[in-house]
Amino acid sequence: MSVVKSPLSEENRQIAGEALQGALSDLLDLSLVAKQAHWNLYGPRFRSIHLQLDEVVTAARTYADTVAERAAAIGVSPDGRATTVAKSSGLPAFPEGWIQDGRVVAVLVETYGVLINRMRARIEAMEKADAVTQDLFIGLTAELEKEYWMFQAENRD
Repeated sequence: MSVVKSPLSEENRQIAGEALQGALSDLLDLSLVAKQAHWNLYGPRFRSIHLQLDEVVTAARTYADTVAERAAAIGVSPDGRATTVAKSSGLPAFPEGWIQDGRVVAVLVETYGVLINRMRARIEAMEKADAVTQDLFIGLTAELEKEYWMFQAENRD
C-alpha cells in the first residue's frame, strides 16, 4: 500500500521503485565506504585523499536523498536502513583495518566502476518505465563518472 498516488502505472512504478531502491542502497553504501576509508587512511597523500573522501561522502548522501525523494514521489517507500543496505548493495566490500593511500584510491576506482555499471543498467531499465527517473539516473551517473575520473587521475598503479 502507498499513501502517495503515483503518476505511473503499477507495473512501471514497481520497475522504477526497484531501480530507485537499488540505487539508494548503493549510494548509501558508497557514503559508508568513503567514510570507512576516511577514518583508516594513511600515507604521504593522506591530507588530499582524506579531504576528497569527505567530498565523496557528502555527494553520495546528497545523491541518496535525491533518489529516496524520487521513490517517495512515485509512491514507493524508500528503505535506507543499515540491514537493507547491507543485504542489497552491489558494491564490493571495503577492506578492514588501516589502508594505505594508494590502495584507497585503487579501491575507490573499483567501487566507482561497479556503481557506474549498475547505474547504467538502471538507466536502460527506465527506458520505457519512467523517463523522469531515467533522467535522474543519467544526471547522477554523469556526476559519478566525474568523480570516477578524479580518482583514476590519483591512481599511481
